[in-house]
Amino acid sequence: MSTGRVVWFTGLSAAGKSTLSAALFSRLSELGYEVVNLDSDVVRREISQDLGFSREDRDAHVRRLGFIAATLASEGSIVIVSAMSPRRSTRDEVRAMCAQFTEVYVNAPLDVCEQRDPKGLYRRARAGAVRDFVGMDIDYEAPVHPEVECRTDLETIEQSSRKLLDYLLDALSAKG
Repeated sequence: MSTGRVVWFTGLSAAGKSTLSAALFSRLSELGYEVVNLDSDVVRREISQDLGFSREDRDAHVRRLGFIAATLASEGSIVIVSAMSPRRSTRDEVRAMCAQFTEVYVNAPLDVCEQRDPKGLYRRARAGAVRDFVGMDIDYEAPVHPEVECRTDLETIEQSSRKLLDYLLDALSAKG
């Protein structure tokens, strides 16, 4: 039985995408699933170095992530992707590439993300030192019907992780 699936985390910077994807990776690995974690920042550094942060370059980066994820999932891996991926249409393109796709909206309001701001990006964007910043210069288009929504401003990491894991285990067992 192939368990190949792409689990796509989307949301603003500092919403909790990387934290939740790492927790899911750990839990699925413990359960014996073949899991790959593609973090957008790492893939950008290693594969998308030629791209900037304009809307067009962000879309190209998301498509690259999608292609890699779909390829790995077609070989049976559960591929976790943590990427801001601000445009709904580009996420829909990625969904179309994947046989099994789960969109996870990591939802936290802009003010909460700004308060967290572990990389100092919001502060730098407000000061004009960072341009083309999603949530300020570039709109973030929230998913309309994500398979899972994690409200990281209202839920603990454990609550969001449990909800997500329950959904995925149900989806994986339904395939079998």
